[in-house]
Amino acid sequence: MTDSNNAQPSDAAVLLRREGQVAILQLNRPDNRNSMTPELLDGFAQAVRDVRAMPDVRCVVVTGTGACFSAGADFRSQIQRDSGHLVSPERSAAMYDPFLSLGDVEVPVLGALQGHAVGGGFGLSLMTDMRIVAEDAKYGANFARLGLHAGMAISYLLPRLTGVPRACELLFTGRLFSGREGVDMGLFLRAVPADQVLAETMALAEQIAQSAPIAVRMMKKSIYQGLGWDPRTAAWREAFAQAATVDTDDAKEGVAALLAKRPPQFRGR
Repeated sequence: MTDSNNAQPSDAAVLLRREGQVAILQLNRPDNRNSMTPELLDGFAQAVRDVRAMPDVRCVVVTGTGACFSAGADFRSQIQRDSGHLVSPERSAAMYDPFLSLGDVEVPVLGALQGHAVGGGFGLSLMTDMRIVAEDAKYGANFARLGLHAGMAISYLLPRLTGVPRACELLFTGRLFSGREGVDMGLFLRAVPADQVLAETMALAEQIAQSAPIAVRMMKKSIYQGLGWDPRTAAWREAFAQAATVDTDDAKEGVAALLAKRPPQFRGR
């Protein structure tokens, strides 16, 4: 049964609802492919704060509305560009912070990736503890195809999840891959038809919610402490590396090609 407390408008950029002891956080801008606009980022940050204030929630599910989980950066938005350029390293790091704040949630976080997740949206998915995806949707970090260094700690997270050779291949080529292939890489737990993703993820969330909550929270903390997990520091370093690529001709060409929906022609300058 869905809790009706803390009612919010159905057109909010990020929806938050409860089903028993599971909180569902849903990106809700399908017409803009759930991209990283100021409105969506602010809504996400608030939703994470609200979830952390719910003492009886035992699991969180993050999903999206429409055919995209999240397309990442919105290159038409002023949050991404200033006089034709990407933002400063400091502002870039601040932009990613709402998605990175998912790492502050103490209970397990599951990603229900009902559609495509690319760039920063793919990075958001990597901040979840487990991911169930749409088998035919496309996923990946396409930064190299835009002439940019990766952001949102993706160059930190990806090799820890797939191993270094696979991470190098994905980051250096910027290619996208299917949900099924992502399972084979170890990135995703399961790949199912798109219309089954949320139900499959909720079933797992409810199984987790039946376990002893203190033990589960402590085990999650132990896992990440043992791994020396620190994506926020990595994202901060990446923000400066990304800024170093911003003013190159290749970055201008990459973004222009993306907006024009044509292949980029990089010249290495």
